[in-house]
Formats: sequence, C-alpha cells, structure tokens
Amino acid sequence: MERVQSRAAESDLPFSEAIRHGDTVYVSGQGPLDVETGEIVGETPGEQTDRTLDNVERILHAGGSSLDSVLKATVYLDDIEHYDRVNEAYGARLSRPFPARTAMEVVNLPVEIMVEIDVIAAVEE
Repeated sequence: MERVQSRAAESDLPFSEAIRHGDTVYVSGQGPLDVETGEIVGETPGEQTDRTLDNVERILHAGGSSLDSVLKATVYLDDIEHYDRVNEAYGARLSRPFPARTAMEVVNLPVEIMVEIDVIAAVEE
C-alpha cells in the first residue's frame, strides 16, 4: 500500500488524498476547491463538478492513472435537484464505457459545496 500525494503541502487530516494498492488507485472524496487557496470554485453544480474532476484528475495522475481508467465513482450531492447538471458535466469528462457509479443526496458535506466525488481507478503505468 502506497500513499499518493499530488501536492507539496501536507494535510493534518487523518486520511490520504489517495492510496495506490497493486494496480488500483483509491481517491478520497474531492470537492471544488482551489488547492492553492482552499477557496471553493464554481457557483453552479456544473462548474463545481468540473473543478472537482480537475482535482480528482490531478490526484489520479500522481498515482499513475487518469479519468479514462476510473472503474467506480461515488457522487455526493447537497441537493438531488443538481443531478442532471452534474451528470452533464460528469459525462463530458469521463469516457465510455462509463465507470460504475453511485450518486446520492447527502444531508451535509464537510464544507458548503454542492458536489463531492471519490473514485477507484486502474493504474495505467
């Protein structure tokens, strides 16, 4: 088991951005945050989904993978009414055959964001 670190700054939180184990990368839940400033990016569900997937993609690259190799995704929404707009942005970034996926509305996310996504991906190297 190997920790994947895509940023120079260490986090004090008790989890890794991702773990690479064998031929698989497990990415922790990511949101639409600017990794330099910590600020939330995007005012619409689609914009927040794009930024979230940017963050997922950065971590996947650090682990030797990419969005094209995502096997499973979980999408957490603060409001299920965002489902169609999130699907539109998500579908534009991931390729066929699309990964297995679960999407759900949750009561609270750790910060005031509309979407959080975690993924499991195959290593490409």
